[in-house]
Amino acid sequence: MRYFPQNSEDIRQMLETIGVSSVEELFHRAIPDSNRCCEPLKLAPALSEPEIARYFQERERENLCSGYTLFLGGGCYNHYVPEAVNALSSKAEFVTPYTPYQPEISQGTLQAIFEYQTMVSSLTGMEYSNASLYDGATAAAEGILMAWRMTKKTRFLVARSVHPEYLATIRTYVRNFGLVVELIDTDEFGMVCPLSFEKLYDESVGAVMVQSPNFFGVIEEYGWIKEKIGESKCLLISVTAEALSLGYLKSPAAWGADIAVGEAQSFGLYPSFGGPGLGFFTTSNKKFLWEMPGRVVGETVDTEGKTGYVLTLSTREQHIRRERATSNICSNQAWCLTRASIFLSLMGPEGLREAALQNHSKAVYAQKEMEKRGIPSRYKGPIFNEFVVLLKDARKVQERLLEKKIVAGIPLCWFFPEETQSLLITVTETNTKEEIDRLVKELEAANG
Repeated sequence: MRYFPQNSEDIRQMLETIGVSSVEELFHRAIPDSNRCCEPLKLAPALSEPEIARYFQERERENLCSGYTLFLGGGCYNHYVPEAVNALSSKAEFVTPYTPYQPEISQGTLQAIFEYQTMVSSLTGMEYSNASLYDGATAAAEGILMAWRMTKKTRFLVARSVHPEYLATIRTYVRNFGLVVELIDTDEFGMVCPLSFEKLYDESVGAVMVQSPNFFGVIEEYGWIKEKIGESKCLLISVTAEALSLGYLKSPAAWGADIAVGEAQSFGLYPSFGGPGLGFFTTSNKKFLWEMPGRVVGETVDTEGKTGYVLTLSTREQHIRRERATSNICSNQAWCLTRASIFLSLMGPEGLREAALQNHSKAVYAQKEMEKRGIPSRYKGPIFNEFVVLLKDARKVQERLLEKKIVAGIPLCWFFPEETQSLLITVTETNTKEEIDRLVKELEAANG
């Protein structure tokens, strides 16, 4: 989208058209005197650029959240972001894009979206990808809604190990449609319990949703669910909250997923204060393409044979009749997906795999060191970069480590009141061996 500044002649003509002589008169007419500040603002004297930089550095040192070591995850992850991502995504043409209604002047935005779709499809092993949703939670909810539209069934099974906030969002989305969401229990490995699945599953189920790595950090091996479903109309929906795992683990397509959704925040977006996120949505079934929420950008050629990009599919109510729309998502997260595209382009397949391998190796190291110190894991299943440990009182231990400026993780009692001893710990490539060793030492001391 282009933005045109106004020069003095433009301003004069606009004021003349609306019948006022100056901008001051315009404000005077629109804003009552009682609401106007008629005195000069009491501002400090102007500072030079170095002085301004020094001022904000001093304010930064006053920030109470600085200097903490993070072992925090649970759906929002602290990964290293190359400076090139910040530099390139800060270009004006990337910062200001919105819905590309006019493809002839939106080729840059459309190509960025197309490249993003291509890379996400490659990572998930799926044929088709949309141009993003708000976050992983809304992507999961949209997955259930699309399964409902495709199967016409109203019962859905969701693993208890799916992120609790994703589950809450799903229930918010479906509650007015008369859809029923039932939870599959977790076994001692932290995986979907086959006995619980067998008890709940029948021909009335429209979809089964599984997350891997799941909320407890365990890598789900869910190919057996696809085998159980067989040729029925029930769909298998895969959720990935930690997108970096796709650089190392088997893809959702390899496990037989019909729909793969998730959160791509790990690709070039900082944790910030929990957002913004970047939800992705993919499928390999061409029949599902017309029911996919959001939009799809395609590659074509113009009348001169040159490559061009267009909105191939737009199923939002902004584009088509409301009763035919599959989603009311009103943003394609263009800037977020542009950062993800830049990040993935910089990392490449080998770089992404190396970063993922570091996450896995460091997390396994931390888990083993804790077990040596008498801090057992809650679940026996394989992990990627998160795991749950058992403590005497997870909340108290976490609070004690906060005093040491260590954010040790997430007490699971925040989401599961009965899990008072469970602490979810995340280790990424940003954590050094020294930081991990200190965490283990302080955990042992605080738990004693």
